[in-house]
Amino acid sequence: MPTETFEFQVEARQLLQMMIHSIYSNKDVFLRELVSNASDALDKLRLEALRDDSLGADVSDLHIAIETDRQARTLTVRDNGIGMSHDEVVQLIGTIANSGTAKFLRELKEAEENAAADGLIGQFGVGFYSSFMVADEVTLLTRRAGESRGTRWTSSGEGTYTIETVDSAPQGTSVTLHLKPEDTDDQLHDYVSPWKIREIVKRYSDFITWPVRMVPEAAAGADGEEGADDAPREPETLNSMKALWARSRDEVTDDEYHELYKHISHDWSAPLETIRLQAEGTFEYQALLFIPSHAPQDLFMQGYQRGIQLYVKRVFIMDDCEALMPPYLRFVKGVVDAQDLSLNVSREILQQDRQIQLMHRRLAKKVLSTVKDMMSAEPDRYATFWREFGRVLKEGLLSDFENREAILGVSSFATTHDKDEPTTLRQYVERMKDGQEHIFYLTGESRQAIENSPHMEAFRAKGVEVLLLTDPVDEVWVEAEPEFDGKKLRSVAKGEVDLGTEEEKKEAATEREGRQQEYADLLGWMTDRLSDTVKEVRLSSRLTVSPACIVSDTHDVTPALENMYRAMGQEIPQVKRILELNPEHPLVSGLNRAHAERGETDGTGLQETAELLHDLALLAEGGELGDPSRFVRLMADRLERTL
Repeated sequence: MPTETFEFQVEARQLLQMMIHSIYSNKDVFLRELVSNASDALDKLRLEALRDDSLGADVSDLHIAIETDRQARTLTVRDNGIGMSHDEVVQLIGTIANSGTAKFLRELKEAEENAAADGLIGQFGVGFYSSFMVADEVTLLTRRAGESRGTRWTSSGEGTYTIETVDSAPQGTSVTLHLKPEDTDDQLHDYVSPWKIREIVKRYSDFITWPVRMVPEAAAGADGEEGADDAPREPETLNSMKALWARSRDEVTDDEYHELYKHISHDWSAPLETIRLQAEGTFEYQALLFIPSHAPQDLFMQGYQRGIQLYVKRVFIMDDCEALMPPYLRFVKGVVDAQDLSLNVSREILQQDRQIQLMHRRLAKKVLSTVKDMMSAEPDRYATFWREFGRVLKEGLLSDFENREAILGVSSFATTHDKDEPTTLRQYVERMKDGQEHIFYLTGESRQAIENSPHMEAFRAKGVEVLLLTDPVDEVWVEAEPEFDGKKLRSVAKGEVDLGTEEEKKEAATEREGRQQEYADLLGWMTDRLSDTVKEVRLSSRLTVSPACIVSDTHDVTPALENMYRAMGQEIPQVKRILELNPEHPLVSGLNRAHAERGETDGTGLQETAELLHDLALLAEGGELGDPSRFVRLMADRLERTL
């Protein structure tokens, strides 16, 4: 077959140039990435051979081999795993099929320090390309298990690559790096030295379940010729191959846990928390889970892959096992090794499997209890966790009713109590004033918008703490009226507000009754005139400065939630809200006098004032006017009369 020459896509070419020019300070990671890829290939072959008896693949000695040739300055990483077909080589090696590549390149260019750049490798599926940090040319030879012909891929990283079909190739994949010229002053990067290979494999790949073997070079004879020593060369196994989750805590160091996490997650940073779980009895399984130290770039993107790997009796079954972890904990990475599942289990079967459902429940509870422990024992680490993952964790308040109380218990919220530090609900309850029955909150687009809302005035005046909820998910979960410690969460923009001690509430009720009689005619008239937009006009007990505000009935859907549903294509009926008036405000008291004195004799002027009051209240909470041009015209007319 003729050799074909292709050009890299533009982004791949840019990435290769960055790799070639050594933008990464820690070049050792290239070997970690190649060994990790080889390990994945062995996992896939083992699983494929179990599922397909006709595959005809040799699985008797699955392993990874590393060979060096000091004279030729080559390093080869070889596996006898699943291998790749010709089309897979073109798709997986010739291009970077990842929507995050552009962002990766941008962040790479903007990284001010090499340490920052190091943290990006592995996050965007560019592990193979890291070979060009240390090599002038890379050759890949591969044959997919079950096929008779192989494929050779070669590139110097200068913008093109060649592909040819070969008649003879061993099962699996070998990657040969033609290393850059030796720098005698840079012994740390001597990648043909056995000690260097041992160091890298031990540091990064000791936990891999397949043997990583180093094949020693033949000893040189007196004349310097290679191969003069015909003594057999015994491969040296470099890794322990012990599954960390199957070893006791005393046998595993934090560094080993961290390297397993990096292998699973392709994240250069150490995890924030490591979680071990061992279940014994009628259904046995082991779990080793990790909470990352930072949120991945695509956490909220559709198709985000969860990071739980499923093993059965230490045999790899699948990546991204969705059935093991609820969506709101999709950031958790790790390994679950079950003893009693079938090796032939499918994703569809997993969704219905009772044992998987039990594991799902226990793993979720374990993660939440770990976060709770972190909250009390390590507040700084908890603060990092909440900053990175709080928004996604709150999704569980919508979907996991069984754990709602636990999720609320480990949640933190911005609050009027402290501008800088969020608060837990437990802390809020401990600070509640005498006579306060509810946990108060207000939703909005930003802290500033919420703090300036007229709904906050009475709460600010009386020093009652309010939670400030600004995440889009907050609009949804609070509608379920959750409780914490017997206290209901209640919006300050809904229903009636009754603050203070019992004695203060009685005094306020008496005063409100007198005011109600004084304003009864105006309220009835305005309710009639504004009936197209509001269901009721009433006096407010939540305003101290503003003339009016718009509130919702206790069980009504908020306007923000209405808009959210409509954006998702769900049409719901328009909900009329309530206009509340502040009887202490001069504009409202003046309107009441004018209505009492002139009644219908000045109907147009009073009508326009009523409309302006409503529209001003709507604007104050960040709402949208039904007829902006009419509002501007009425406001301009009123301003003109004051001149």
